[in-house]
Amino acid sequence: MSTSENPKSQIPNPKPKNWYSSWFDTPYYHILYKDRNYREAQIFMDNLTHYLNLPEKAKVLDLACGKGRHAIYLNKLGFDVVGADLSENSIAEATKNANDTLHFVVHDKREVFAEKFDAIFNLFTSFGYFENREDDIKTLMAIKESLSEYGFAVIDFMNSQNVIDNLIPEETKEVDGITFNIKRFIIDGYIIKEIDFEAEGKKFHFTEKVRAYNLEDFQNMMNETGIYLLDTFGDYKLKKFHKNTSERLIMIFK
Repeated sequence: MSTSENPKSQIPNPKPKNWYSSWFDTPYYHILYKDRNYREAQIFMDNLTHYLNLPEKAKVLDLACGKGRHAIYLNKLGFDVVGADLSENSIAEATKNANDTLHFVVHDKREVFAEKFDAIFNLFTSFGYFENREDDIKTLMAIKESLSEYGFAVIDFMNSQNVIDNLIPEETKEVDGITFNIKRFIIDGYIIKEIDFEAEGKKFHFTEKVRAYNLEDFQNMMNETGIYLLDTFGDYKLKKFHKNTSERLIMIFK
């Protein structure tokens, strides 16, 4: 998979990357999504950790943690947390919040951790980025093999059917003086978002490309990897999942 960035407008430290490495490593990704609901994220973590009944000081992995908003809050709840992400810039920023029970590492989610965790969270649709399905299988296997004997894992994914049914083809968002022109469409089982904008006198173009996995797709992959799906929820309040109307597809497994 090749980056969709305009080669004439490379950000510092250019090197061949996949779309997610290129886009997530820029400051503009965080500007575009700066208005995400942090309180909602905290409520989700409260509900999730209560549902899982995690022991005090449980070891928790926030896989694909970005700048660490979930990891930081989980640590405040009393857990021993590791935040892992492929983006070096995001991990550098997140590490400013590190302490004795909160650590951040650059890590490819397809690789197994040496240590075992009581819970592994893969949140905010941080799955389905790879070109090959086999890499998603590897990710699931790595999650399974990084769990302790009594550990649980959680994938918080978009409800693809709901996203497709309510897709906004074109949108313009102005954030911090930057006008982001966004186009969305479906191609070959992927939900694709094209993002164009100008900043600091340069033109930029990035792509987000996520597989439109549904619950059956996840069940098939989990069956292939010997993973047991325990429960599914449809939103951050952990309400029942409904295929056509739920906002999220939240899966608890081990």
